[in-house]
Amino acid sequence: MKTSRLLLCTDMDRTIIANGPQPQHPEAHQRFCQLCRLPQVTLIYVTGRSLQLVEQAIAEHNLPVPEYAITDVGSKIYQHIQRSWQEMDTWQQQIQKDWRGKTPDQLHQVLAGIPALTLQEESRQNDHKLSYYLSVNVDQHQIIDHLEQQLTELGVAASVIYSVDTQKDTGLIDILPRSATKLDAIYFLQHHLDYLLEEIVFAGDSGNDLQVLASPIRSILVANADPEIRRQSLQLAAINACTNSLYLAQQDNAPLGGNYTAGVLQGLVFFFPEIEKLMELS
Repeated sequence: MKTSRLLLCTDMDRTIIANGPQPQHPEAHQRFCQLCRLPQVTLIYVTGRSLQLVEQAIAEHNLPVPEYAITDVGSKIYQHIQRSWQEMDTWQQQIQKDWRGKTPDQLHQVLAGIPALTLQEESRQNDHKLSYYLSVNVDQHQIIDHLEQQLTELGVAASVIYSVDTQKDTGLIDILPRSATKLDAIYFLQHHLDYLLEEIVFAGDSGNDLQVLASPIRSILVANADPEIRRQSLQLAAINACTNSLYLAQQDNAPLGGNYTAGVLQGLVFFFPEIEKLMELS
C-alpha cells in the first residue's frame, strides 16, 4: 500500500452484513475477513446498532472483531481491549455540551406532539440519542424541518438524521448532539489515533452514512445501496467539492460484484490498487 496503514471504518447492516434483498458473492465475506487480518489495517465499525447488537452481529455473521466501535449513529464510541469493551468517556464529555444539559426525556416532551413520530424502543435510546420511527409515506423533509425548528427554540444544538430500514419499510429519525454524528466520531478517532486523512476509508449504504459519503474522507457506497442514496451521495459530494473522495461500487463487470463486502473490497482496490496483492499474500 502507498500508505503504511489503513483506518477502515465501515457500516454494518447491508454493508458488511448481507441482510438486504440483493445477493452476496460466496467468496466476498472470506476475502473481507482476510483483508482485516492485514497488520496495516485497523478496523472500526460505524453503525446505528447499540454495542449489544454489534456483539450479536459479530457472533451471528462471523465478523472480525474491530479495534473500535462507533455505535448508536455516532453517539457512543467503544475500544476493544483484552476481549472487553471500554467506552471512551472523552467522547461523551465532548458531545454532551450540545444539548445544554437537556435529557432525551426533556426533548421528547417537546417533540411528542408531532403525530407522525413514534418513539422507538428503549433499547434504541441512550443519554445522547433520541430515536423515532417515521412512516415512509409522509414528507420527511417537512417533519425534519419542524423538528429542527423545535430543537432550535429549545436552545439545543442537534443533528436530525433520517434513514430507512428497508427490511421493515419504515423511516428512522435519530436526534443527536450536533457534534455526535458518524462523521464527527470518525474525525475524533482520526485525531485520537493520529491518522492522516488519506489513511482513512469509510464504507456505507444508508441515509445515516450520507455525511461521511459526502465528506473529504475517501468513501465507498456499496452497489446494493438504494438508488436514492446514490443520487443524494453524488449530489452532496458535488456540493461539498468531494466527488473525488466518493467511489460508487459496481455490481457488473467485477469478479465479486459490488454488493456488501464485495463493494467494500472493490472500493479499497480503487483507492489502493496495491492492496489486492497484499490480500493474496496474507
